[in-house]
Amino acid sequence: MIRTVILFVFLFFVFDVCLVAQESIHPQSTAYEWPTDPQVRNKLEQWRDLKFGMIIHWGLYAVPGIIESWSICSEDWIERDSNSNYDEYKNWYWGLKKDFNPINFDPTQWAAAGKDAGMKYLVFTTKHHDGFCMFDTKQTDFKISNGPFASHPKANVAKAVFDAFREKDFMIGAYFSKPDWHSENYWWPKYATPDRNNNYDITRFPWRWNAFKQYTYNQLSELMHDYGSVDILWLDGGWVRPRETVNAEVLSWGAPIPKWSQDIDMPRIAAMGRKAQPGLLIVDRTVHGPYENYQTPEQRIPEKQLDYPWESCMTLADNWGFVPNDRFKSPAKIIHTLIDVVAKGGSLLLGIGPKPDGTLPPEAITRMAEIGTWLKRNGAAIYNTRTVKDYKQDSTYFTGGEKSGKRYALVCLKQNELLTTTITWNNNLPKQGTTIKLLQSGETIKWSTQGNQVKLTMPVSLVKSKEQYPALAFEFTPAE
Repeated sequence: MIRTVILFVFLFFVFDVCLVAQESIHPQSTAYEWPTDPQVRNKLEQWRDLKFGMIIHWGLYAVPGIIESWSICSEDWIERDSNSNYDEYKNWYWGLKKDFNPINFDPTQWAAAGKDAGMKYLVFTTKHHDGFCMFDTKQTDFKISNGPFASHPKANVAKAVFDAFREKDFMIGAYFSKPDWHSENYWWPKYATPDRNNNYDITRFPWRWNAFKQYTYNQLSELMHDYGSVDILWLDGGWVRPRETVNAEVLSWGAPIPKWSQDIDMPRIAAMGRKAQPGLLIVDRTVHGPYENYQTPEQRIPEKQLDYPWESCMTLADNWGFVPNDRFKSPAKIIHTLIDVVAKGGSLLLGIGPKPDGTLPPEAITRMAEIGTWLKRNGAAIYNTRTVKDYKQDSTYFTGGEKSGKRYALVCLKQNELLTTTITWNNNLPKQGTTIKLLQSGETIKWSTQGNQVKLTMPVSLVKSKEQYPALAFEFTPAE
């Protein structure tokens, strides 16, 4: 017991180090290939309209409240108690299955919180790298529906989650880890597990790798055929890739490179998935080509606008999964991040980690509600928009309505910054006769130009209210 407590304390101490290291695990691709399938292109444009989604990491790691999966991987950046035995640690981790009994699991709470936050699409972790399945797969017993939670009416967690979010009109995404460290056909017990890659020579034991490929295909087939409509297949673990795609870009990651091809036959997987789910978006992270329908920079925002689809996947707290006493970002921080991402042409996928009992942390719910309050008033400047030139000046960002033809200005305000009587920016001059409205109230705003500067006069009632706003959004309607 004492040794276990020391281990937990040590893991918490090195958490920040692990998180920084993880940012280099999934670097953004430098090339993009537009899909050619008209149904996929159409689904992609629908997704680009949504702008704001939720990614949920939930699995064995929630029980002790530690980093998701990575603590069982043996790499230099991962720390464990120096007195711990690696094999014993892995066995302890796998054994968390007997303790995972989320008796308060209520996916309708999650979906309601997401809806209240103004989120429009979901990515749920059906299986992370540790191989523990949050769906009732027939391929393994290492799953939530085979343990103390098995008799619960919602033991098939992924199905319950997908159903609850569909009820709230979310686009549905299934996160799935291509590597599976629990599978004996990926990490063969015959050998040590030196890093994240499979630990045997595929060229010497092709039958074993073929068994793993079939296992992966079968699980994905279950998700594509047995869980209702799925819009996005979000594949993680970009080191599982054909050898020929390990180029200079991949070598620059600093992560261990596989000695052999880890080809899992993506053409076959994609064909199956799109036959079952026409128009399915496939996000084979960091493996640029026909199966990376949008890019996914992690825990960061690109420095400039990009003219192809992408999303920043970032956490609401410091961690993807549940960690006790985690540090949550402020609603204003998330709103500013969303504005920055959207003005650059992307979407924001915000990470939430449910507690081991199946409920969302109260801090997450309150912050999501505050974000949603702002979006209810100002969402027209976010949803269904596309990029415009000169998209930023200081703390003011600009977007354009894809169908309406309107333009929007979003002014990010610093914490404790009181409104002044005027707001100004240079360039992005409205045409004469344009009506400018403050979205949160619908009030028409007086405006003028002098040279290349625009000046907006704020309503006196707004200035005198001294209410704190994370950002103000203005809508430009050109004269007819």
